[in-house]
This record gives sequence, C-alpha cells and structure tokens, in this order.
Amino acid sequence: MNPVITPAVCADIAELRQLYYAVYGPHYPVALGTDPAEMARLIEDPYSLWLVGRCPETGALTASAAIHGEAGSRIGRLEGIAVHPGHRSTGLAGSLTGALCAAMLDTGRLDSVYATVRTVSAGPQRVVARNGFRPLGILPNAVDLRSRESLALYARHSAGVLDRRIPVTEVPAPLLPLLRTAGAALGIDYPAVRAAAAGPLPAPAPQEAAERLELIEAPGFVRRRFREQFPGAEGWFYPLHTPNVLLTPEDGRFEVYAYLNRTGGYCSLLTAHPDPAAAAAYLGPVTRALARAGAGYVEALVPLAHREALSAFLSQGFVAGAVYPAMRADGDGFHDYAVLSRSSERIDFRGVVVEPPLQPYLDCYVSAWASTHLPTSSEVAP
Repeated sequence: MNPVITPAVCADIAELRQLYYAVYGPHYPVALGTDPAEMARLIEDPYSLWLVGRCPETGALTASAAIHGEAGSRIGRLEGIAVHPGHRSTGLAGSLTGALCAAMLDTGRLDSVYATVRTVSAGPQRVVARNGFRPLGILPNAVDLRSRESLALYARHSAGVLDRRIPVTEVPAPLLPLLRTAGAALGIDYPAVRAAAAGPLPAPAPQEAAERLELIEAPGFVRRRFREQFPGAEGWFYPLHTPNVLLTPEDGRFEVYAYLNRTGGYCSLLTAHPDPAAAAAYLGPVTRALARAGAGYVEALVPLAHREALSAFLSQGFVAGAVYPAMRADGDGFHDYAVLSRSSERIDFRGVVVEPPLQPYLDCYVSAWASTHLPTSSEVAP
C-alpha cells in the first residue's frame, strides 16, 4: 500500500524525534532529528523541504527525509533519510527521495543536491542511485556514530548544469587519478587537465605552534565575527555550514573559521582571514588543535582551480577523496571543487560496503593515502 507523503509540520516534531531514535539510537549527530528548535526552523525554512511518510491505515509516521537549502545558494543537501525498522524494504526511502528531487531539482529551484551516504550497508547507496544520484567520492572516518564510519558522497545535478563547467587546466599531480575516476563515473571529461609544476610551499609552522593556537568555541561570537570579516560571499564558500569555532595565534595575525561537531567527531575548515594563504603554514597545528577538541576527521572544500591552496593541504597530509563538479555557480558557468580530508584516527575499511560504481573511488583513495602516508622504498632503512 502506498504511503501518504506530506510536508513535515511542527506538530510532527515529537514523532520525528522518536523515529530518529528508533533508527539511529542516541548517537545521531544531526540537529534535524534531535533538536526541536532546529527542527522547527528547518520545517519553516522557505529554502528547504522536509517530507514525511505515514502509514495509510494507522496514520503512524514511518519515514522522513529532507532537502536542506539556504538563501543565496542553489545547492542543497539531502539529509535525514530515516525509515522505521518495522517498515523497511517497502520503498519508503526511495519514494521520499524521489518526491524531494521532483520538487527541488526538477522544478529548477536548485542546481544540484548532494548526500553523504552511510557505507555500513549497500541500501543507502542504492536508494540515492535509483533516484539519479551519482557517486563523487569517499569520505573516510567522516563521522562517529556508534563507531567511526566512512561516508560516500553522491550528488544529482539539474539538466544542463554539468555542461557549463568552467575548465581547469592544471592541478597538483596527486589529484589526477581522482579526476580520471570521476570523469569515468560521471561521463564528464577533464581532457586538458595536466599536472601543475610544483611551486614553493610556505614553511610549516613548528610543532609547538599548535600549543599557542587559541580555539574559541563561542558560536554566537564566532558567527558575529565571521559576518564582520566576510560581509559578502566573496572570500568563502562552504554551503550549509556556519562556523562555530575560531582558531587564532596569540598575535591574532590570522583567524581560521571552522564548523566543529563534537557529537559526530568531525570538523569542516571553512576559511581564514585575512585570506587562506595567511594560515597555510599552520594547517598542521590547526588540525592537531581540532583533534584535541574532539575532531577525529577534518575536511576542507577547495576550488579545483586554486592550485596553491590544494598543494598546501596536500603537503600537510590531507588526501583528496572526492570531487564535486559544477558545485558553485559563477555567472554563466560552474566551478568544480575537491574535498580533502585528514583523520587523526586509524582508518579501517574492512567494514565498508560499497556498490560497484563507488568502488573505483575507494581504490583511488587507498592508493592516494598510501602515497601520502607510507614511506617509499628509498625511505625504508635497509
């Protein structure tokens, strides 16, 4: 029997919290299923859409999913897919996802929608794949639920968006295998991209520099300070993330803004003031300071055209695990972005389940991680 699919309303919040607890237990790190105030804001947000499924016989709330958007952006995030354990294998997740995409993508409201998909089983990957999402890469150790889990990045674009990508001609050599993998998976081309000549990198900050970094965890203050330093969107781009921590040395010569999720044990580096180059030498200390604060996984979203920034992250042990083509609109074209990450905890892929379209990305990441973190034969003592 077909479910009754309707937009979520604030009166559903109590039932929704019970649903997410039944599906994820007490460790779900997303406000969408745990924080009533944030849930109400998302339900009432004109740039987002939250749908629920109900049993047509009993009226019980059995499933939920949302596409989260924001003002001034044409990119959304598919999140919060949950189906009550007693109603699984009935197509509920796919029905909700299809209805969301029809309303937000097929109507032209958004240029693309992405999803970070669990890899503990093949089911979540199949749900998004059946609804037109395609794999963009792997995010190892990305979240701490009951234990550390790796996520897969998937996205679906509106018609014609991928055809309007702004070409990139040079990238750091370690990114070339990832671009070839993405090109084959998505049916797009990087024909003119070549390895960029290695340029000078900023001298890394000393190990003790991490001890001198101040981590300011005051969300209201950080947001105000961020808006003062970046009144427009010219100096930063990290959709659907608002900074809640700030890292700065004693002399205040730069400020690094980040989103830290202590419950999920992850962090996203958003930008730096006066510019990212000012903090490039401190990427190592910044990552160590965030690890001490509970972030076992740190990621950065970097334009594929910014060779210097990509090289700086790669030189500090970050590995590119995903590429998001046509992510940011710029005039009549779209910029590609790379997702680079670093984990302070041991990465273990033995429990990961990947569908065949995702497997090349996993193989690519393993090879890139080994090239970055394992010694070469010349470095191994005889």
